[in-house]
Amino acid sequence: MALSERQQRILEFIRRFTLENEYPPTIREIGEAVGISSTSVVNYNLNILQREGHILRSKEVSRGIRLREGLKELASRHIVKVPLLGRIAAGLPIPVPDSDFSPFAGESVELTRDIVKEEEGIYALEVRGDSMIDALINDGDIVVMKHQQEANNGELVAVWLKDEKETTLKRFYHEGRRVRLQPANPTMEPIYVDASNVAVQGKVIVVIRQLS
Repeated sequence: MALSERQQRILEFIRRFTLENEYPPTIREIGEAVGISSTSVVNYNLNILQREGHILRSKEVSRGIRLREGLKELASRHIVKVPLLGRIAAGLPIPVPDSDFSPFAGESVELTRDIVKEEEGIYALEVRGDSMIDALINDGDIVVMKHQQEANNGELVAVWLKDEKETTLKRFYHEGRRVRLQPANPTMEPIYVDASNVAVQGKVIVVIRQLS
């Protein structure tokens, strides 16, 4: 039997609530979430969800609703594994001899889909240096990047300096034939390079702070 739109909304709320709180909602909480004022109507729809095998219920317990599918499997649907590709300098550029980034074999960062809504072209880098401290990016933090080859002025990007074979993390400003790579640290000077020498590799979309 296909679920009605209301029953689908109830089931989705139970899933979301249980994931966020690690315990199930009450009948009253379900009713408030989906716009049903009558607890008997909520109960009717819960009986259908139980009959169709979507939930288990203990009616003697106020939070006696359980999802039939395991929460571990359910939670995995909401997790994005972002590959950790290497380190990037937030300071003076770091030479990288043979490739743009040194890979961290098999390592990844797990984020929820409300933080990273898409997976294509997403990767993570560990920051080395303190040139971006005023952008709240410190040594040892992780930046999650979206791959792109162009940047708007003011965007925080990873750039590859072709001639130097070096990579760095800075704010990007295109100024005629040159590019200014601006640190976010008042003690450091910007880096000026010929525009033809700069390859944008990605834009920062998330910063993961490493708390010591």
